[in-house]
Amino acid sequence: MLPRTILALSLLLSLACGDDRRPIRDGGGGELDGGPTDAQRPDVQEGDATCASATSEATVERRPVDIVFMVDNSGSMQPAVREVNQGLNDFAGLIAGSGLDYRVIMLSLQGSSPSGGLYPVCIPAPLGGPSCGDSERFFHVDVNIASTQLVEQFLGTLAQTAGYTAEAQDGSEPWRDYLRDDATKTLVFVTDDNSRTCARPHMGGMCQSGDPQLTELSLENFPGGGNPFKGSTLGPGILTATYGDLFQGYTFNAIYGWGSESNPDVTCDSPEENFPAAAGHTYTTLVERTGGVRAQICDQADSAAWDDFFERIATRVEDTARIDCNLALPEPPDDQTLNPRKVNVVVRSGDDSEVLGKVAALPVVVRRGAGAPARVRQRRHRRAVRLRHAPHLSAPRVRAHRSGPVSTSPFDSARLQRPSDSARSARAGPFERLANTSLTSHASTPRVRHASRRDMLGAP
Repeated sequence: MLPRTILALSLLLSLACGDDRRPIRDGGGGELDGGPTDAQRPDVQEGDATCASATSEATVERRPVDIVFMVDNSGSMQPAVREVNQGLNDFAGLIAGSGLDYRVIMLSLQGSSPSGGLYPVCIPAPLGGPSCGDSERFFHVDVNIASTQLVEQFLGTLAQTAGYTAEAQDGSEPWRDYLRDDATKTLVFVTDDNSRTCARPHMGGMCQSGDPQLTELSLENFPGGGNPFKGSTLGPGILTATYGDLFQGYTFNAIYGWGSESNPDVTCDSPEENFPAAAGHTYTTLVERTGGVRAQICDQADSAAWDDFFERIATRVEDTARIDCNLALPEPPDDQTLNPRKVNVVVRSGDDSEVLGKVAALPVVVRRGAGAPARVRQRRHRRAVRLRHAPHLSAPRVRAHRSGPVSTSPFDSARLQRPSDSARSARAGPFERLANTSLTSHASTPRVRHASRRDMLGAP
């Protein structure tokens, strides 16, 4: 269990004087210098003997986390459903022990007894409520999850499109409002099959040519429109403009039928005939793409394997929880005005510290068509200091709205060892190492958000 930690910051500001332009104190006023055409090292402002200065210190808290489970209810999933029912409270206890503000959303058939060959999920107290119901931190969305349609049902029920509302066989009540706008998202899928795609249809099915095609990345980038396998309508992918930043920095995790680290066509070994049904190509792609955690569904009856899976998911949730960096600038002394062109940020962790100066220009990634390289333009840095982006720090780990792989790091799976603390710390930039020390004892790398997000330091 990880202790709750905070990141200490000092905002060091010099106050305007001897400037031939009017200093800015609120939102209006003088014109700022334009930034260079290329991103440069931040400019650390030196003190001015003729000017006063002010210092303010604040603590940075980690943002909430929303964890969405999606559990296949087919008859072959009975041992896995049992382990989810029995293990989710311990999983929630691990998250709670980290001090994170968490919420669990369960997408699965709701109930305590099997019916019609389907196995429902029922989470007991304290996480769950009475009679398999909801609680303060747990929300169960009653939907019969078909083994080959998890991505379709996720997109359809999230957007409440035709064929996925509460009255439909594959639908549910609305659940978008359970997701908090400022929370980091973690998805966990549990199944023994693959989410079908047009390249890998189920049992000879075919996609209609007039509809958008389902691919292994449709969870992220499906444009919205007709379901190519049937007459329903699918909502857009979670990283499309429809959802803005709601799923930015999300991780995909799953327990499914994979069986080889190097060959995605291989299924895991099971004594049960025809189990698992598929190797889960879609899930391998998404786990690898987002740096998620995976385990093998062939171990679904092994409680120890589930304990390990839940523990690694909990660690991943803590590692990827973003920090909130909106901090008010300090008030200048009486009869002084604030010069927003002279702001330094000192990041401190224990005895270590680093000064982050003003960033004159920030890169903004402009999305283009699939497979085409992103075009980068510059955004002028105006009246704020962005704590989490400095071009000379952590540049390889900047995460934009993704149209390609987001990380060069190997994904975490049951048979892959995560890099050691010392190795990961050695790869990190100096600011990352400071933030790592503050945020988690696992020396994880906090995500550097896209430059277009408004996580700035500045007065509201």
